[in-house]
Amino acid sequence: MKNKLIYFIVLFLFIFKSYSNTEKKIIVGSERLDQYYELIKNKYVGLLINHTSMVANNHLIDTLISQGINIIKIFTPEHGFKGNIERGKSINNDELLISNKKIPIISMYGKNRIPSKENLENIDVIIYDIQDVGARFYTYLSAMHNMMKLCAQLEIQFIVLDRPNPNGHYVDGPILEKEYKSYVGMHPIPIVHGCTLGEMAQMIKGENWIKSTNNLDLKIIKVKNWDHTVKYNIPIKPSPNLPNQQSILLYPSLCLFEPTIVSIGRGTKSPFQIIGHPKYETKEFSFIPKSVEAESKPKFLNQICYGINLINSKVESKIDLKYLIMFYNSLNKNSIDFFGKNFYKIAGNKKLEEQIKNGISEKEIRNSWLPGINNYKTMRKKYLLYKDFE
Repeated sequence: MKNKLIYFIVLFLFIFKSYSNTEKKIIVGSERLDQYYELIKNKYVGLLINHTSMVANNHLIDTLISQGINIIKIFTPEHGFKGNIERGKSINNDELLISNKKIPIISMYGKNRIPSKENLENIDVIIYDIQDVGARFYTYLSAMHNMMKLCAQLEIQFIVLDRPNPNGHYVDGPILEKEYKSYVGMHPIPIVHGCTLGEMAQMIKGENWIKSTNNLDLKIIKVKNWDHTVKYNIPIKPSPNLPNQQSILLYPSLCLFEPTIVSIGRGTKSPFQIIGHPKYETKEFSFIPKSVEAESKPKFLNQICYGINLINSKVESKIDLKYLIMFYNSLNKNSIDFFGKNFYKIAGNKKLEEQIKNGISEKEIRNSWLPGINNYKTMRKKYLLYKDFE
């Protein structure tokens, strides 16, 4: 009798757990076709998408075409439609052949980061569906901004099929100062903004960060069964040098090294998970960058770099400056121009570079961010679509 009771308890727990997991399955915006089908049927549709634009196991294009949706133009961000073009490379326009129909593919990265008005001719609605990683300098946000701007001017409806933010469980970093606005930082927000792109789209519209904002018909298709308290593992790598969850979590901190003389593992199997330089004083860990498909000309090609291995480290919910400070203090002894010319674009200001050069502690630097972060959090609340982490 006792064994039967134990058996039924175990069976009940298994069923309950299975039921709970089913109930909590995250359903991204693209999978909620019933929420946006009526908005796009019998319309001429343009898509701003890439390889992450999946509906379960099918691409959004195939899903919409199977439902009779008339897709007449595809737009793509940095890294291209397939997400395999290395950073900074201009992407040529192309076309996609589906069911004997040629659909033009227009690149939004390179010389024409804002499409021409002719590119949007005859389009009734634009759908945005791209997986983001929640950092201000990740350019999928910039592509969305530019398309929203054009849709507002042309009074074209803009629909965001929302996806979870894998770094959406915290907010941190200095606020971008407007004089340092660039394609890797277009908005007065912290490095880690703590929003989905649906929430960011509402913020861009609500804060009048684009012209003719009142003319923009914006619709967000929310994620189901997710909020900012839930950590999310991206099922598809969003860009060539973010191959796994560890790299995505480390990205907001390690991207600060991009303009500097330090390698963050581009040209290795562990980009954004290792840090190094040939003259770093600690020699316990080393790697050699190679020319690979994702990075043809990495820093220190074929040279031994010494540094730090973060592949198995615990990533805290904050911008971690200690690595940047450690490498600066080590390499500055050699009178090397550590930061380069464009560090301010990633930092969003010129203050962070000066603080590190002047030996300001990490704690003091972080404290200097607090007024801006607190003001941002107050503003951010107006645009949240999901339960917050605080």
